[in-house]
Amino acid sequence: MVEIGDRNCTIVTEFILLGLSDVPELRVFLSLLFLLIYGVTVWGNLGMIALIQVSPRLHTPMYFFLSHLSLVDFCYSTIIVPKMLVNIINNDKSISFLGCMVQFYLFCVCGVTEVSLLAVMAYDRFVAICSPLLYMVIMSQKLRRLLVSSCYIGGTVCSLIHLCLALEIPSYRSNVINHFFCDLPPLLSLACSDVTVNELLVFIGASFLEILTIVIILTSYLFILITILRMRSAEGRRKAFSTCASHLTAIVVLQGTILFTYCQSSSGNNEDADKVATVFYTAVIPMLNPLIYSLRNKDVKEALRRVVGSKMFS
Repeated sequence: MVEIGDRNCTIVTEFILLGLSDVPELRVFLSLLFLLIYGVTVWGNLGMIALIQVSPRLHTPMYFFLSHLSLVDFCYSTIIVPKMLVNIINNDKSISFLGCMVQFYLFCVCGVTEVSLLAVMAYDRFVAICSPLLYMVIMSQKLRRLLVSSCYIGGTVCSLIHLCLALEIPSYRSNVINHFFCDLPPLLSLACSDVTVNELLVFIGASFLEILTIVIILTSYLFILITILRMRSAEGRRKAFSTCASHLTAIVVLQGTILFTYCQSSSGNNEDADKVATVFYTAVIPMLNPLIYSLRNKDVKEALRRVVGSKMFS
């Protein structure tokens, strides 16, 4: 049964995802649009990982972190977009209870990991610009692996807590989710039981992560700005700023979207605006990140020219 009365609670075996739009005329446009976005995302992120692996010039801490960001972006998009495309094309928009929980869990893991990685990359830029002579010593392979592992472990543990609490929900008022994927807030809104603890932990976890990462990013870039302003050479200032431009752009795009989503949620339940914002950070940002780092980064463009040139003339 698709819909259940408000007063009736039942154990759910599957959910129905309403998707982005119920207008039939938009099906072809949306399917082609998201197929294009997903294609660029896969090509861009996997291409970035491959380029970093085969280019000795890119075997530095900055690109080590960037390769992991590309991996997370690829996974992020793969968790959401293919299922969304299937739902757009097919009339059957169901997803099993287990599939829904797995999708939510993996989405949460990637979200927390990506935000954490951007904070780590800010610290990496701080060390590179403020202590250039000690950069390779401080950002040793051991520290790099520790920082990246911490991001993945943090995302896994945080998501596991939310998943375990969600699995404790015994029944739901309805199995119809007004979203295009299984996100936690829409799930909690359908629960029959008291989910105050779930909502409180979501708020505390999201707030702690945002505050911690923003403090790390702002502190890092404050010291970077002070260091750049103290440089006597205009060329040195330009070069130092150019190394941060791509990372700053990625941070502004992601954090701007997150803050917009938060403001929308605080001002009222505007579900359509929330869907648009969610599309942006689940589908569009994973596509934009490799483009931002390739178009605004001389090292990446030079490495790409060498790889393409060697393939053409080999």
